Amino acid sequence: MIKGIYETHVQVSNLEEAILFYTTVLKLEVAYLDEGRRIAFLFMPGNDKTSMLGLWEETVNLQRRHFAFHCDRDFILDHAVGFLQEHNLQPYNFLKDGTTAPMVFCWMPALAIYFNDPDGNQLEFLAMLDGESQPHLGVLSYADWVKQQMK
Repeated sequence: MIKGIYETHVQVSNLEEAILFYTTVLKLEVAYLDEGRRIAFLFMPGNDKTSMLGLWEETVNLQRRHFAFHCDRDFILDHAVGFLQEHNLQPYNFLKDGTTAPMVFCWMPALAIYFNDPDGNQLEFLAMLDGESQPHLGVLSYADWVKQQMK
């Protein structure tokens, strides 16, 4: 019945500024803009129409949300932190331990790094990893995950 999540929505304080952030920095593509309702719908890069993000302007009671972008492992390991820093975005890991090293959620397993959009929505670059779920390991650095896989 269900094959995945097609769309999610976040609230933003300024629709034009949010569109600019999501299209210029993250390379999403405007699919539809409803000026009257102050809503924009954005397709993921490449516009394959398999997933969409809705931006809803809210000027009174902005509620922050979280969602993750599916990415390649190598992008997260080799480029994500630099990419975020080049765009004046502060990368952080799940543990919020002051480092910018991506972490592995061993129960999935998945590699992830976080950052916030201009309105404080918590965004995540996430890549599923090969290997068996190992919830007992908790959250590890990628290097420690690799070591565990070699045992």
